[in-house]
Amino acid sequence: MSGPAAGTAHAATTTDVVCLGESMVTFLPSQPGRLADVPSFGRGIGGAESNVACALAAAGHRAAWVGRVGADGFGDHLVETIAGYGVDTSAVRRDPDRPTGIYFRTATDRGTGAHEVAYYRAGSAASAMSPANVPYEELFAGRILHLSGITAALSADCLALLRELTAPRPGRPLVSFDVNHRPRLWRDGDAGVLLELASRCDLVFVGEDEAEEAWGIVGAEAIRAALPEPSVVVVKRGSAGATVFASGPRPGPRCSNAGGADIGSRPTHVGGAEGAPGSRFTEAAQAAGRDTVTVVPALHVDVVAAVGAGDAFAAGFLSATLRGLPVRDRVRHGHLMAAAVLTVPGDLTEPPARDHADRLVALDDGAWGRLRLGPGWTAADRAHEEVRTP
Repeated sequence: MSGPAAGTAHAATTTDVVCLGESMVTFLPSQPGRLADVPSFGRGIGGAESNVACALAAAGHRAAWVGRVGADGFGDHLVETIAGYGVDTSAVRRDPDRPTGIYFRTATDRGTGAHEVAYYRAGSAASAMSPANVPYEELFAGRILHLSGITAALSADCLALLRELTAPRPGRPLVSFDVNHRPRLWRDGDAGVLLELASRCDLVFVGEDEAEEAWGIVGAEAIRAALPEPSVVVVKRGSAGATVFASGPRPGPRCSNAGGADIGSRPTHVGGAEGAPGSRFTEAAQAAGRDTVTVVPALHVDVVAAVGAGDAFAAGFLSATLRGLPVRDRVRHGHLMAAAVLTVPGDLTEPPARDHADRLVALDDGAWGRLRLGPGWTAADRAHEEVRTP
């Protein structure tokens, strides 16, 4: 099958979110230090899109992961572990000729110079994904299709696949895209293609830092001006929180399915986006000025390991989107999901119970600002147990 048929039906779907991408077996260090000095590693799993699927399934949603793994023990481990979180893995393909990717990493924050990652993914089974060998019916079977820029960097075939999946067509599901710029993966490529892909999607997650590094674009307003097409752009600003630009659902072939998720704007804080006169972003920024702009501060978190937080944030935001919550609450759920991962050593953890998270999300701005979360907070029964002055 060379591509999806126009008008693929999925109004009667039973899947909330389908995530496509590479998942790998990850080896986590037994202690801090350089890779050269770590004596042993524990085995886990890692992959932006499968992390999102696992978090959504753990939060009670019907999630599926579509990928390609080797016909090897590591592939078995990935599929079994991801399925163990309640994720549908029935559309995962096995490649008899290519291995499952693996990687080793240090315990330090990915954003620091001391962080090391050793990838063994070149020629992996996932890098062979292409428009000719993925199951389109399964990919378009959900209310949301979630993709990331990591897949685009794996091979020319993977990039062609993402271009196919993000192409405007009647009946496609809502397409969510996490830019996920990884400089190491783009050493021999042009990360500017991520801007092209993002512009073709309905919901985009992008960090201020990665937009500057990948595209030379500085600031949330400039990012929105460069991406006027998506209905919702979520700009992650690290410790400053997140800014969401939302224009509401748009008619037409980009996202015309009746059963899709509503990503329209229901703001709490409203502002305007500005473009510098005479800049190439001016016209788009004026269009973005019709957005509702929602700014939500980040939480105070006692961080154990700063890995997997971006995937968890996306999962929390998507979960709240599926529930039809206001934009502010979607961001707060994203922050809470990220906090759950930040307070454990690995990429995945049990999210807070929905009623627990809902109570925290409902806090007034002052109480939200005083909230501080540390290891074990998701097990607390009542919201006031986590509130203490930073």
